[in-house]
Amino acid sequence: MRFDSFHHMLCYWAEKTPDSPALLYDDHGQKALSFSGLLQAVEQRAGQLKADGGSCVGILADGSRDCIVEIFAAASAGLQTVMLDASLPDETLGKLLQYTDVDRLWGDEDLCEDLKPYLTNGVQDGGGKLLFFTSGTTEQAKAVVLTDHSLCQSAYNGGAKLPLSPEDRLLCILPLGHVFGFVCGLLWGLSCGACVALGRGARHYADDCAFYKPTAVSVVPLLLGFLLQRGLLNEELRLVLVGAGDCPPALLDAARAKGLRVSFGYGLTETSSGVAISIGGDPFAMEVCPDDTVTIADDGEILIQAPTCMMQGYYKRPADTEAVLKDGVLYSGDLGKFDEEGRLHITGRKKDMLVLPDGTKLFLPEYEGAIMQALGHAELAVTLKNGRPALVFSGEADAKDIEQKLRPLMAAQPRGRQLASVYVISHPLPRTATGKIKRWELQQEMETL
Repeated sequence: MRFDSFHHMLCYWAEKTPDSPALLYDDHGQKALSFSGLLQAVEQRAGQLKADGGSCVGILADGSRDCIVEIFAAASAGLQTVMLDASLPDETLGKLLQYTDVDRLWGDEDLCEDLKPYLTNGVQDGGGKLLFFTSGTTEQAKAVVLTDHSLCQSAYNGGAKLPLSPEDRLLCILPLGHVFGFVCGLLWGLSCGACVALGRGARHYADDCAFYKPTAVSVVPLLLGFLLQRGLLNEELRLVLVGAGDCPPALLDAARAKGLRVSFGYGLTETSSGVAISIGGDPFAMEVCPDDTVTIADDGEILIQAPTCMMQGYYKRPADTEAVLKDGVLYSGDLGKFDEEGRLHITGRKKDMLVLPDGTKLFLPEYEGAIMQALGHAELAVTLKNGRPALVFSGEADAKDIEQKLRPLMAAQPRGRQLASVYVISHPLPRTATGKIKRWELQQEMETL
């Protein structure tokens, strides 16, 4: 079923299956909120928001029942809604609030109080926009302007390829502030009339599956590895959707060995999440979603036309928008190819390539993978320092010992591709909520060393 808005989706299921559980959550034990109950709560809250005034609400998303009601109600009330990561430092959050014109906040009361000085006068017309921030792996995050319409179309696209039924229970365990978590952890289930079980946060990753007994779950690769290594996946689980990052084939094989159906999804914040998804035996061979058209440029870049799901642009950044969105075609920055059966394979990312002053190119996944294998250590990254490749190693080690272990590997590399320096840091590498390295932030740190 295709829905035009969150409200349309809730109205449909409240009429069709009013007493069926829409949300399952923990309130000193499992509690359920039916589709009719969710619709009533959203409509009541939307009325309050309209009466209170304001034009732009920042949501410090915690994944709770009330959080979901607030998001749906804000969209119904025509407010501009900004999805925020509450774990960010106050100063960073403050800058994001000012950038996106937030005039009111929802979330932890103490944090909202601390952030009050950063509130603005709002916007002239919220227009029902929903702003999600890009992952910010190679540059500082930008606010992507989406709508409840585009997000619902994305959920339809995913459900058309990988449907759930009203008998399914989808575990929503990923942050709702990330578009993959929002669409594939929440809207995918609700749009199919399934029950969505609301995860209880990172400290409950170890027991949410046992607590809710889901039949389906959306995860990022890092989380899938955690759940598999500790044997935390429940017996009722039948479907795992993996996305928002590169996933080692061995990890997917381990999940499939447990009898699980494993699908891999590809999408971007700019396209309201899903663009392609695997539904067959090979999890990396993906079928393009119904509303989208994908072509491959001469240099291998994936070009996307997604008229129903495409962003309106980057908030207040027209030049950045024009750089990637040209005549309705999104230049994704990802590299890919089609196989003989017309299925899409992701082969890399253009920005995961370092171009050295002499024109030498380093494809980082491959280069870093060889270093990881030589050192037996995965918490590392390669960046540029004074125009030369530099290794950043997170953990307890001696830089000279690392150089010694890497000597055979480096000797086999052309001179321009050899590491010029090794830096050991005691703190973890900066990462996004989905586990990707924030290379721009790492680069800034290297400039101070």
